[in-house]
Amino acid sequence: MVPRRVEQHPILAAAGAAVAEPTVTIYWRAHALPARAGEPVSSALIANGETIFGRHPKDGSPQGIYCANGQCAQCMVLANGRPVKACMTPVADGMRVEPLEGLPTLPPVEDVPAMADAERIEVPVLIIGGGPAGLSAAQQLGEHGVPVLLVDDKARLGGKMVLQTHRFFGSVNAVYAGTRGTDIAERLEREAAAYPTTTVWRSSTVLAVFSDGWVGVLRGGHEYVLVRPDMLLVAAGAREKALTFRGNTLPGVLGAGAFQTLLNRDLVRAAERLFVIGGGNVGLITAYHALQAGIDVVGLAEALPACGGYRVHEQKLARLGVPIHTSHTILSANGQEAVTSVTIARVDEDFRPIPGSERSFACDTVLVAVGLDPVDDFTVTARAFGMRVFTAGDADEIAEASAAMFTGKIRGLEIAKELGAYDGEVPPDWTRTAELLRSRPGAVVERTPSEARLGVHPVFHCSQEIPCNPCTSVCPQQLIHIDPNDIRHVPTYLGEEMTDACLGCERCLRICPGLAITLVDYRKDPEAPLVTIPFEFSADRLAVGDVVTAVDASGTVLGNLEVANVGAAKKAGGTGTVKLRAPPEIAERVAGIRVQEPHVGDPLARYVERLEDDAIVCRCERVTAGELRALIRQGYRDVNEIKAVARAGMGACGAKTCAPLIARLFREEGVPEGSVTPAVRRPLFVEAPIAALAGVKEP
Repeated sequence: MVPRRVEQHPILAAAGAAVAEPTVTIYWRAHALPARAGEPVSSALIANGETIFGRHPKDGSPQGIYCANGQCAQCMVLANGRPVKACMTPVADGMRVEPLEGLPTLPPVEDVPAMADAERIEVPVLIIGGGPAGLSAAQQLGEHGVPVLLVDDKARLGGKMVLQTHRFFGSVNAVYAGTRGTDIAERLEREAAAYPTTTVWRSSTVLAVFSDGWVGVLRGGHEYVLVRPDMLLVAAGAREKALTFRGNTLPGVLGAGAFQTLLNRDLVRAAERLFVIGGGNVGLITAYHALQAGIDVVGLAEALPACGGYRVHEQKLARLGVPIHTSHTILSANGQEAVTSVTIARVDEDFRPIPGSERSFACDTVLVAVGLDPVDDFTVTARAFGMRVFTAGDADEIAEASAAMFTGKIRGLEIAKELGAYDGEVPPDWTRTAELLRSRPGAVVERTPSEARLGVHPVFHCSQEIPCNPCTSVCPQQLIHIDPNDIRHVPTYLGEEMTDACLGCERCLRICPGLAITLVDYRKDPEAPLVTIPFEFSADRLAVGDVVTAVDASGTVLGNLEVANVGAAKKAGGTGTVKLRAPPEIAERVAGIRVQEPHVGDPLARYVERLEDDAIVCRCERVTAGELRALIRQGYRDVNEIKAVARAGMGACGAKTCAPLIARLFREEGVPEGSVTPAVRRPLFVEAPIAALAGVKEP
């Protein structure tokens, strides 16, 4: 069995320190497996090489983890005889876990208790979601003395920020730019919890919003409570978009959030060879996280002619040796019981695959990162019932986490004003900052290498206008400038004409979120200057005297250079450095070193064609795209009718994954959106044990 535990990590564990060892034992198919106390069942199984959690009752297809966020039911297992989601159920010593093969058997009921009355609580403000937006809003409300109940379905607050080991972009003063997401999450949690008026329910799920203004909450995962707020703030974030392709439900096809959760939260490697679909920030960042954990990233495919994420993220991957295939789409994930390869093809201007351009790559994991949809279930229902509701973060508009933080802050102030706890207006500079943080990547600026070959100075390899200014905050000589009124401008160095202006302190290099600053030092030898580059990998990968492949910002090879020094991170979780001795004619262009060998991204000799047309739209009921297209072509225009005929949307997830895909099928078939009747929303947005709703205390 290939070890799946991450034993060392350059960011999540101090250099050279091993992570916690398993301390409990669970039983999978009656075989003892080591596990870490408190980790989800899914992580424990994958860490032990188990990726098939059961078989679908319809066709016996293998089922594994997909979202790792409780949104789907693909990871269902039997734990001590009860069906549970493996990704949301913590292990316990001695727990007996069995695969779910077919439908679960309901336990015998000997005594049916009377329905218990739920506890009822009234609060001024209920916040759904403890991510960056919800925590920032809670902090602002706490500052104005407004009582708040914040509910989050995870044990740890911070939302997806707890999975982000990279430094954040944005404004230093407004959203802690230059700080790692994991650290920002801890800081936001401390700030929100500092106010005695704030109550937090962790591991608690909001199930429903009712017409009389009450909100159903499963507190602690087992106790049903009704909450009635004066104001409701929905900061529930976003859910990942799914993609339909052949083999898309094979074990090994994962959402980006699932991969990051396993890797950066649970320290479990879900892959040995990863292929990424989607060139937005999520896909680009997740690929980088994989490389840090020693996972080969075979390639990344993006259907558009250019990646939509920040250029510094894309260039960072290219420098490290990851092939990026723009204008390409996935045709299939291949394998019988799990992913063994992926097949992609070039697309034309209408995004149709071009015959003859197919290529296949050996991999064991296909990561799907094709965008996000706001979680709007609570918002739509609450507004329909006339409740006073606000939205913040990705639940309002998909943007970066820095924008979510700041919009949460603004919503908190707006709610305080509505409740009479604040009598002013939202400051105009807050509104302006929010607009900057929400802005999309801007123009690419051509940079000219410096001709100065004296002293030491920084070189900026960032060339795209994005909101980011951490480098300006740390220079002790104040030599780095970005327009304070518009932090989307690229930085400039003010000491170009001064040979002794820069101290060579490396602070700007270490704080840069894009790892896009190097230092060129001519002081000791102008004919062989030292180039210092940021390095966020284990320091033991390199040694003084090693020869490495140096590349420019876009990954073009400049030559083989000698390592003159390896500088470890100054503290756990910091950014290390590598010094290279370079010829002066290329020193200004050196932006990084390749860490992954080119052969990792080589395609197979022949492309693999998946003959079975098993592109699944509804994962829960295993309804294919072909079945649904046939119904649409027969004239079906009511999704409720399609649901009754084909069972699409009837599964445990409540159509969270398939509803957008069904809507896409209608568009692809040329059916106008206005002529389609959407499915009726379920009363409960998330599944809940009947025992909890009945008030039965679980043993």
